[in-house]
Amino acid sequence: MRKVAIVTGGVSGIGKAICKELVDRHVFVFIADINKQDGHLLEAELNKDTLNARFVELNVTDYKSVEHIITNVYKEFQRLDYLFNNAGIAMYGEIYDMSIDKWQDIVAINLWGVVYGTQVGYQIMKEQGFGHIINTSSAAGLGPSPISAAYSTTKHAVVGLTTSLHYEAEEYGVKVSTLCPTFVDTPIFDKATAINIDKTAMSKQLKKQKMMSPQQLAKIALAGVHKNKPIICPMPMRKTMDIVLTLFPSLHRVLMRMVCKVSRNARLT
Repeated sequence: MRKVAIVTGGVSGIGKAICKELVDRHVFVFIADINKQDGHLLEAELNKDTLNARFVELNVTDYKSVEHIITNVYKEFQRLDYLFNNAGIAMYGEIYDMSIDKWQDIVAINLWGVVYGTQVGYQIMKEQGFGHIINTSSAAGLGPSPISAAYSTTKHAVVGLTTSLHYEAEEYGVKVSTLCPTFVDTPIFDKATAINIDKTAMSKQLKKQKMMSPQQLAKIALAGVHKNKPIICPMPMRKTMDIVLTLFPSLHRVLMRMVCKVSRNARLT
């Protein structure tokens, strides 16, 4: 029987690449996203030769909608093999400039959206005795990320949730992994909320980094899923972060202060 996957934030960037990679592996994919127009375009693209995917409109900040879609997929197919809680937004700005409204915006999508999906998906997978939940975090969830502390807060929380559940769930046949991308060439940088920062200047700095394509990351992600890794991260970056943070703390402090300096040069006021 064909495997079934749900990918939130599946219309663009990493989510879109994961949808395509899953279809290439003969998995039927539900593209769950708030963007209806692009969602239907991707659905048509993936169904060009045979029926491989279906778009479903989803706002991950609405628990009832998340519950409705995941439950209905299970009822229709009587299985749920993969749940990628991938929807997320980026936000740059110093804590000093943040408002509670901005905090609520990013926490609602990046954290509660993952919690909702995980809670509903895990109940189903525990009952069926199999399945894999993959929650998208970030390299910013593995270490400090000044000038994007709100984003980093949500991503650290996703790592904590996912790695903890990884061990809780294994007794029931359920696998749980967190995907921690580094610099991936996706629209998230252009769509990011910049608070009191020149977004153009910030984007230029970010794009000076060596970018990985979403397709490359999707392949790394699926390879990590196959191996049931608790944390899936491009290995050179993960090793570099661990070495610098643990063995060379003084160098790490220098790097973090440089991030602050560069970002503050892009401040609007």
